[in-house]
Amino acid sequence: MKGLLKEERQQQILEALQENKKVTVTELSQRYGTSEVTIRRDLADLAASGRLIRAHRGALAVASAPPEPPIIQRMTIGREEKDRIARAALELVNEGDSLFLGSGSTVACFARYLAGRKKITVSTNAINIAMELASVELDMVVVVLGGVIRAPELSLLGHIAEQSLSEVRFNKIFMGVQALSIENGWTTDHLPEVATTRKILDMAAELIVLADHTKLGQTAAAWIAPAVRITTLVTDAQSESDFLAHLRAEGVRVVVAGR
Repeated sequence: MKGLLKEERQQQILEALQENKKVTVTELSQRYGTSEVTIRRDLADLAASGRLIRAHRGALAVASAPPEPPIIQRMTIGREEKDRIARAALELVNEGDSLFLGSGSTVACFARYLAGRKKITVSTNAINIAMELASVELDMVVVVLGGVIRAPELSLLGHIAEQSLSEVRFNKIFMGVQALSIENGWTTDHLPEVATTRKILDMAAELIVLADHTKLGQTAAAWIAPAVRITTLVTDAQSESDFLAHLRAEGVRVVVAGR
């Protein structure tokens, strides 16, 4: 396959990845009759644009995040892992904290455990979480943002939610994610979520992400923030050790629930 244009060669590399899930520099060099230096440049270009993941001596295909079912359905999936993550995350809450809780099934599970915490304030844009906290006697203040309802997620988004954020203060953010990868960061398939989430992230330095192993190493369509924006990741014991080691090397604290 000598004589291919750079763009043609890179497209064929992506096609090979889709078929085999991984490729090596040596294999590609032999296949296209070009130097390993050139292949490494191709892989670097494709990795920079988020179309593959660089690996030792080659590359891996990007794992696309599957579409998420509505939150009501997700609450029944992986309940044991979510419960462990929620209980581990509770250890990060102190008396007197002011928290922001985003939407998501794992964060909703976490909210149920806040009943025992005293003198805290919780702001949220998740209708189900507000209802959960309102259903029991709690020694806390609960603030609900306004906004446009995203029905499948029971969350409030848009400029009204973003304006509401200017009226509250919190020192810790607890969020779930649809997809998180080292190369492509935190991503989502719901574009209107991006602006509201970024506004939330501007409000406090400490970002605690609650995500089970199925969300890690995945990429969705719209970028929210780099992985290094996360202060602490709370996940389950099934998460890949290499992924967690990479996050730790970047300065992210990793808490593995159940260990």
